[in-house]
Amino acid sequence: MTEHTEDLNGHGATPPVGEEIHMPAPSILPLVNSAALAAAIVCITLSWILVAIFVAVFLITTIRWVADVRRDIAELPLDHSHH
Repeated sequence: MTEHTEDLNGHGATPPVGEEIHMPAPSILPLVNSAALAAAIVCITLSWILVAIFVAVFLITTIRWVADVRRDIAELPLDHSHH
């Protein structure tokens, strides 16, 4: 078997040389964001102070997450004509 996989037509499944595949960087922000939102919802029945803390964490992580995604998108090449 060859080093890379091949599809049914015999073409390699890997992209041609020079073509980049964009993958976002690993991040804990989505996990913290969803946990803060869930905790805020649960704390509605317990304490408004806890709700305020978790909502603040939710808003901060949302802003940072959106900023990271915008930065990633800005780094992508503008020329897509070679596809």
